[in-house]
Amino acid sequence: MTVQRRRRIIMRQRSSVGLALVAGISFLAGMTDAIGLMSVGDFVSFMSGNTTRASVALMQGDVARGALLIGGLVTFVIGNAAGVVVAMRFRPQAVLLVVSVLLVCAALLGDQRELRFLLLVLAMGAINASVEQIEGLPVGLTYVTGALSRFGRGLGRWAMGIRNTHLAIQIVPWLGMMAGAVLGAALVQTVGNLAPWLAAAAALSLTSIAIQIPRRWQIRFVQHR
Repeated sequence: MTVQRRRRIIMRQRSSVGLALVAGISFLAGMTDAIGLMSVGDFVSFMSGNTTRASVALMQGDVARGALLIGGLVTFVIGNAAGVVVAMRFRPQAVLLVVSVLLVCAALLGDQRELRFLLLVLAMGAINASVEQIEGLPVGLTYVTGALSRFGRGLGRWAMGIRNTHLAIQIVPWLGMMAGAVLGAALVQTVGNLAPWLAAAAALSLTSIAIQIPRRWQIRFVQHR
């Protein structure tokens, strides 16, 4: 086997593992977002929607809700920054452990909706740092508008004769989030207050799987500049 062929095989394996991880994390994000929306009344990962909701709330004179949503936006940014620090100081999958702890803390809060909302937002911000790219291609985990946009633009290029085999990568986060959101909504309807605990359990399970990924592969899933 030549060195080049071996490298291609490793790259395909690494890409497959990375895509599976993206699907799993997006699934967890969709589940958490649905549980958060149904239990606390606002999105915990869809910050575009929360920006609009905050603006509407402030214009309608609901200062308290507007302030909470703006606080959620700031918390989401802080979560992203903290996730990058954890990923670069330790390893990318250490971010998933932090997210798991945050989800457990959120589940423990019970009826303290505002604090639970902020903890869930913090977790969803941080989780974006666990995987940022697959073989140099950017991927989104908790927001799928960008993924759908990149997929649509890829379709346009495909129609114009530009054959890009990476097109399918961009649809994976959307599929994962959609499936996770369906399950999250079903859990809230069936088990009620136990749903956040199941999201935390899913995060811990995903963490235990992700830790098995070789470190030399993990570092290729994040940006270093």
